[in-house]
Amino acid sequence: MLTILGFVMIAAFLVLIMMKKMSPMAALVLIPALFCVLVGQGAHLGDYVLKGIGDLAPTAAMLMFAIIYFGVMIDVGLFDPIVRGILKFCKADPVRVVVGTALLAAIVSLDGDGSTTFMITVSALYPLYKRLKMSLVVMTGVAATANGVMNTLPWGGPTARAATALKLDAGDIFVPMIPALAVGLVAVFALAYVLGRRERKRLGVLTLDDTLGDTRPVTGTVPEKEAEQVLVGAGTGATGGTPAGTRRTTGGADTGADDAPAAGSGEQADEDDGLQVLDPQRATLRPKLYWFNAALTLALLTLLIMQTLPIPVLFLIGAALALTVNFPHMKDQKARVAAHAENVLNVSGMVFAAAVFTGVLTGTGMVEHMARWLVSGVPDALGPHMGIVTGVLSIPLTYFMSNDGFYFGIVPILAEAGAAHGVAPIEIARASLVGQALHMSSPLVPAVYVLVGMAKVEFGDHTKFTVKWAALTSLVVLCAGVLFGII
Repeated sequence: MLTILGFVMIAAFLVLIMMKKMSPMAALVLIPALFCVLVGQGAHLGDYVLKGIGDLAPTAAMLMFAIIYFGVMIDVGLFDPIVRGILKFCKADPVRVVVGTALLAAIVSLDGDGSTTFMITVSALYPLYKRLKMSLVVMTGVAATANGVMNTLPWGGPTARAATALKLDAGDIFVPMIPALAVGLVAVFALAYVLGRRERKRLGVLTLDDTLGDTRPVTGTVPEKEAEQVLVGAGTGATGGTPAGTRRTTGGADTGADDAPAAGSGEQADEDDGLQVLDPQRATLRPKLYWFNAALTLALLTLLIMQTLPIPVLFLIGAALALTVNFPHMKDQKARVAAHAENVLNVSGMVFAAAVFTGVLTGTGMVEHMARWLVSGVPDALGPHMGIVTGVLSIPLTYFMSNDGFYFGIVPILAEAGAAHGVAPIEIARASLVGQALHMSSPLVPAVYVLVGMAKVEFGDHTKFTVKWAALTSLVVLCAGVLFGII
């Protein structure tokens, strides 16, 4: 019964948010509360919720101060050169923009933190997507999938968890998986290219002209050199006042990609909302402190990778230092915190709401019963192929479960089943990494709310668009692992 109710609860949550019948925050709270009563454990709801909140409180604190820290770094101009470099590559070509999204997300993912990746990626590219009227779910889907593949780095979390759960060396798990993961990353770039081609077909050939203040169609063919003008200031004019004009070819372009909602889907944001993010004349710029901020960020990421201190503590100290040095006056500090308060509140609120969902799912025993049911359903004939079975199961299980629940609760069971058929635990550990491309879009991953919140995309729209592509990427990684003899 718990198995059935667990699957029904998850299905109800996904259906309601994708149909936009409930907000994700309300669904994360009310649906598990209802099912907790249905399983006859309503009296323990408070205990389950408090346990879930206690488990996720450090994550919420990390996200809160990480948003403030990177928000301040964006305000003071630390990432402007990187953004201008990406934008110079992207120009006004939708294909380059989407491929640039995958590239930027993959590079920033090297720090091992999804929230950091999404904050930098969205802050850099959101203005360009808005100006070109590109689909924002394409940006969130590509960024989440690229980060999911890169999340398998030893300091990213899943590999370390698998190593701990099975008492193996993280290097022995990760290094042999590099070829398969590299193929997965190539698949992400291929996906970005395909989605970019669809956006180009939908929108036509675009240019961004810094001298224009209006939007007008262009008939005929736009010269290649003109179509590759460098975008300066992320779509703002030289003074940061008048947005750069968008020029568009006409002539029978497809009306739109079939499953990519239009830019701003889910929220009627103003057309120019966010286009001043990289205004080169903004008052918050601190060019004289550029190298201090660069050194502080590099030191922070180095300590994060070395795990010298807990991540929430590192970002708490980093945010305090960034505010104090860049904005010594208290009035200015309050203004910067207030400027990022909306993101902080939305993300931390979603994390604590997710704590209700995970707390009930775990506390009632539903997640354990669901996992054991899935494992018990594996035919004996597949025993010698438990590596492949683990890879396949990791795709849905890491989506519906936290990484802690999967790697500490399920992977040891799969390893035992594999050992009975001569499959080494190291193979099970490697196969367990396959589902991470999809995991990063799970409603139980706090970082995904940073992504959709900053991009102003409804979580349901992101889910409908991303799940199939992320699952396909995971299957590519699995097939590559099998072909290379890794799994």
